[in-house]
Amino acid sequence: MKHDTAGDPISGIKWSRRTTRKIAEQLATLGITVSKNTVGRLLKQMDYKLRVNRKQIATSKSPFRNAQFLHIAGQRQRYADQGLPVISVDTKKKELIGAFKNPGATWDRQPHPVNDHDFRSDASALAIPRGLYDTVANCGSVFVGTSHDTPAFAADTLAQWWLSEGRYRYPDAQELLLLADGGGSNGWRCHAWKKAIQDRVCNPLGLTVTVSHYPPGTSKWNPIEHRLFSQITRNWAGQPLTDLDTMLNFIRTTKTDTGLRVTAHLFPGDYDTGIKFYPP
Repeated sequence: MKHDTAGDPISGIKWSRRTTRKIAEQLATLGITVSKNTVGRLLKQMDYKLRVNRKQIATSKSPFRNAQFLHIAGQRQRYADQGLPVISVDTKKKELIGAFKNPGATWDRQPHPVNDHDFRSDASALAIPRGLYDTVANCGSVFVGTSHDTPAFAADTLAQWWLSEGRYRYPDAQELLLLADGGGSNGWRCHAWKKAIQDRVCNPLGLTVTVSHYPPGTSKWNPIEHRLFSQITRNWAGQPLTDLDTMLNFIRTTKTDTGLRVTAHLFPGDYDTGIKFYPP
C-alpha cells in the first residue's frame, strides 16, 4: 500500500488506487485470508475513502485574470450599493425529456424504470433551461426552451424576466449589470448577442445593460452555477424528467436554507441557428 497511497494534507484522508479485491489477493499471498468486504471495512478504519477525479486544474489562464475578477467585484458592489439589479445568466445543460436516467439517488421503495439508452430520438423534447439569477435578491428564474440556445433566445429570456419580475422588484432601475461566461450564446465575441441585447432589451425597454464576462476557464465562479443550477440539479437528482411539466415543477420547488426561491416558465418559440451579425 505504501506506493499506492495518496492523501489530503489538510483533512488527513487517504485513498489508494488499488481495489479491495487486489488488496485481499495480495494479503492472501502473505498467508492472511480476508474477503474484499473486510478489506474495505479495515480501510475505512484507517481513514481511507473512495475517491473520484476532481476538475480543479485550469488549462487556460489569462495574465489579466485577477484584474478582471477585481473589476467584476467592483462592478457588482457598485450596482448593489445603488439598489440596481445584478443578474448572473447562463444556459444549464440540455435535458432529454422522457424516461431517461437522471444521475443521483433518492429514497424510494422501488427504482424508477428508465430507458437503457439515451437516444435523442426517444425523447419527447430537448429542454434548454436558460437561467437568470438575481444575486441581490437571491432569486432565480429559469426559462425552458425547446428550440435552440441562440443569442436571440438568451436576449428574449432577459426581456421576459424584466417584464415579469425585474421591473416590479426594481421599479426605479434604468440599468442593470449582467454577469456572463465568456462563450456560448452570450459570449463576448458574439456580435449577435450584443445586437440582440440592444434590439430586444435596451431599445424597447429603455434599459442600459452592462455585461461583465468572466475570464476563460472560470465559468464556475459565475454565481448562477453554484447558487442556482447546482441546487436545481440536487433537487431533481435521481428523478427522471418524464415531461416538461415535471421538469418545471422540480425547478419551481428548488429552495435553500438561505432563502433561494425559483420561478420557472416554458418558453416556446423557434430560434434559427447560424444567424451572424457583422458590425459595420
